[in-house]
Parts: sequence; C-alpha cells; structure tokens
Amino acid sequence: MWVTIGRDLRRNKLLYLMVLPVIAYYLIFDYGPMYGLQIAFKDYGPGAGIWNSPWVGFENFIQFFNSYYFWRIIRNTLLINVYELIFGFPAPIILALLLNELRQQAFKRVVQTVTYLPHFISIVVVVGMLVDFLARDGVVNQLTALFGIPSRSFLSEPEWFRSLYVSSGIWQQVGWGSIIYLAALSGIDPTLYEAAKVDGAGRWKQMIHITIPGIMPTIIILLILRMGSMMSLGSEKILLMYNPLTYDTADVISTFVYRKGILEASYSYTTAVGLFNAVIAFSLLIISNSISKRVSETKLW
Repeated sequence: MWVTIGRDLRRNKLLYLMVLPVIAYYLIFDYGPMYGLQIAFKDYGPGAGIWNSPWVGFENFIQFFNSYYFWRIIRNTLLINVYELIFGFPAPIILALLLNELRQQAFKRVVQTVTYLPHFISIVVVVGMLVDFLARDGVVNQLTALFGIPSRSFLSEPEWFRSLYVSSGIWQQVGWGSIIYLAALSGIDPTLYEAAKVDGAGRWKQMIHITIPGIMPTIIILLILRMGSMMSLGSEKILLMYNPLTYDTADVISTFVYRKGILEASYSYTTAVGLFNAVIAFSLLIISNSISKRVSETKLW
C-alpha cells in the first residue's frame, strides 16, 4: 500500500502541490481552532490557559439557555435568515431566467455588468450609502417629503432593520449569485427547445418545462447549503448597521458573541454559544440533505 501511495505522490506531485495550500488553509483556520472548543466546558482564564482552567461541564450552556437574550437572538437570527431565504434566494434565479430570455447580447452584457458591480463594493461603503440615503435629511426623506410624508430615521427604528438588511443584501449579491445559474442554463441541451418549438410551446412553457427543470439540481444543492447556514449571519454588516435602539430586532448570535466575547472577555460563555450554533447548523444541513434524498435524486452526499 505504501509503495502505491509513494508512486502516486511522485507521479502527481504537481497536483498535490497545487492542493497543498487549500489543505493548509482548512487545517489552520477550520480544524486547528477546534482544539479550543473545550473551553466551552471550562471556566477559562487567559492566565491559567486552556489545560489548567477548571471544568464546569454544561454550566455555560445552561447560563445561555436561561439568559434574557436567548430567545431574542435566536428569533432575530432565524427571522433574518428566513427573510433572506424567501426573498434573497429566488432573486438570482429570477434574474438568471430573465437574462436567459434576452436576445440582444449587447443589452444583456450591460445588465449583467450593472448587476455584478455591487458585489465588489465594500460592506462599509454599502452601509455608508444606507446611512446617507436614509438619514433625516437624506434622499429618501427628501423624496417622501414631496408627498407630505414626514421624515423619519429609518436606521434607528427597529421595525425597519430586517427589511433594510435583506433588501440591501439582495441588491449587492443578486447579480453575482446569478452567475452559477447562468452557467447551469448554458448546459441545457438546445435541441430540447427546438423540439418544444416544433410542438408549439411558447417561451413561457419552455421556461416552465425545460429551463427550470434543467437547473433544478443546481437550485436544490444551493438550497441545501443555504439551509445549513440558517443559524449563521455575518457580524460585519450588522455591527455597522445596528445601534442600541435596534437591538430588539437586529441583535443576532454573531453580534452577541462579539459583544460578550470580545468586549466583555467572556470567552467560555461565548464559545458555548458558538458551539451550540454550529451544532444546530450542522443538524439543519443533515436534515435538509435527508429530505432532498427522499423527494428528489439530488443530494450533497
């Protein structure tokens, strides 16, 4: 066996060298930090270190479950993810289908470029644009004032936070997200459309019976992956957008971990919160993949 492995390494050494940085990345940044997960079950102190800190069992988890903030951050995390799933997930699919129907290639390229560009704008710049546009003297309030609507501070009102977060995310990522669906559309056999035309099917029926079924495996795979991140939200954009006035609808698991872990140095407590979040996310991924296997032939494994 070792002879075979050595022969394969010599024969494909360049390929292994190419994959080595990827392996190193996951070992250093994904598997390496798992060593520190044990502090979720300890009363960790930087002076004592990981090994010398006393074990406390599930005390950190119980403290989190009994916390005033538990249901608030769980609710906010799930609601924002549900909004993104309902409105954000179909958006690139719809855009890809619309672009696929365009026959003027010049106009199609212009639309693609315009919708791709926001992806390359920094989150800091995007939030800065929101702050400027939605300020009391911003463009939005100036336009609504023309119709007699009083100005308001949108970013300071909790009921507006989720809508602004999700809609700005759709604007920024819809074009970039459509790329994978356009690639899937290019793989559909053109003879299927020709046969449908012969049978008298219009463009709408071609989309329903050929285009959408043709990209359905891609949609299902991406939906399974999206379900696995239903308990995860990046903290960067929320930290830039929220303030104490909007905590009731804006505070999520990642921002709570940042405040308690980094600002208040509650390392064991926030590690327990993060581990709980990871277990729930992994369970959702397993469940969604199992459901997909039962109802279709598409699955991750």
